[in-house]
Amino acid sequence: MLGMRPFFNQIVGLIALFYHNVAEMKTGESKTLTATLPMYLHGLMGPGNYLITANAYLANRDAQNIGVVYEWLGLTVAIGTMLDEKDNPDRDKNTLYQADIIYTTNSALGFDYLFDNLAATPADQAIQGFNFALIDEIDAVLLDMAQTPLVISGAPRVQSNLYGLANTMIHKLGQTTDIGQSNDQKKFG
Repeated sequence: MLGMRPFFNQIVGLIALFYHNVAEMKTGESKTLTATLPMYLHGLMGPGNYLITANAYLANRDAQNIGVVYEWLGLTVAIGTMLDEKDNPDRDKNTLYQADIIYTTNSALGFDYLFDNLAATPADQAIQGFNFALIDEIDAVLLDMAQTPLVISGAPRVQSNLYGLANTMIHKLGQTTDIGQSNDQKKFG
């Protein structure tokens, strides 16, 4: 259909991904094609399968390019993020999250999840479940982007100075001072 067939390294990668492992692939080794089989197999189980990318461009590109394959195989595909809010400002999140496979970004899915937690009843929640998530560019999503809120908030770096605190305490104690005993116990003990 697309005129593409997986190479050996892509087959090994898709097996690793299907069994919930991390597969490292270099640029140009077609991670997009590698992700199709694990996404399809999990998509057969129904809604709640996410391919999470680092940015909206990748989510839209991959959903449009590979989504035709999933649809040809009988699954539904949706894009959980937009390149431009003007494209579809009134998107229906309930319809979106009923798709078998959803291409989205970590921030779009995260915000939708947080909004769902504000719903009064489970029926008011758009996200119906999480069956499988495949994270493209996992290092960027889980490490680089996870630090951004800390940088923005100006959170101070936590530094442990337990040695210095212990040293200060030791020097404040005298040789004859015993913290664990009262004066009466010292007389008789």
